[in-house]
Amino acid sequence: MLRLVVDWASLANVATAAGTLVLAVATFSATRSANRAARAAERSLLVGLRPMVVASRLTDEAQKVTFADTKVVKLPGGCAWAEVVDETVYLAASLRNVGPGIGILQGWIFYPDWDPGRDRPELKDFRRLNRDLYLAPGEMSFWQGTFRDPADPQHGPATRAIQDPTRLTVDLLYGDHEGGQRVITRFGFQPWQGQDRSGWLLVVSRHWNVDRPDPRQRDDWNAEHLHSHNEHGRNHNHNGRNHNHNGHGRNHGT
Repeated sequence: MLRLVVDWASLANVATAAGTLVLAVATFSATRSANRAARAAERSLLVGLRPMVVASRLTDEAQKVTFADTKVVKLPGGCAWAEVVDETVYLAASLRNVGPGIGILQGWIFYPDWDPGRDRPELKDFRRLNRDLYLAPGEMSFWQGTFRDPADPQHGPATRAIQDPTRLTVDLLYGDHEGGQRVITRFGFQPWQGQDRSGWLLVVSRHWNVDRPDPRQRDDWNAEHLHSHNEHGRNHNHNGRNHNHNGHGRNHGT
């Protein structure tokens, strides 16, 4: 008669290993959940600190902008300022921070023309501001810049573009009050002539994220955009064929 012998020591080891595995899986799942919760909390915190700078409203009040040489201009809401006085080029823009966080302007680039298809500039190309300009959440502020040295390569083009008014472009680099979450926003200066005064309207063209992924660079967005574009092209071609076919029938009938 055979007798079944149980190796209790081996069985205990197997049970211990299984329990350890279950505990490891539970710990891993809990850690992943905690990490996801921490990332979500961090994103929520960063969103609360993030500024978003646009042009102020035309109905906003005018702001007094003082330059380093004590020149003062009255900058209307929704407008920009571009002027040449005694070989000094003065530039300013009326801004509004529509984001929930405090913004601080860090740098700027000027273009003596308007090209909405121009690529995002490199950070090394920005001119640093001589003083900190903060933008409180939901409030107005301004940007200002100058070209004082006639030897500056941009002095001449800026002078000619302002004296013979044409559309101008300014890229502003800014971030939150800790210097992070940087964004580049492209503004356009549009010359206009009213009944009682003339000036420059301020418009916004593009926003680029610097420290975060840019929405236009996401693979899923690009794929969907390409699919929509292809579908539009196929529908356009299909409608064109139907139009040609119907047109041929009418001509044949006449």
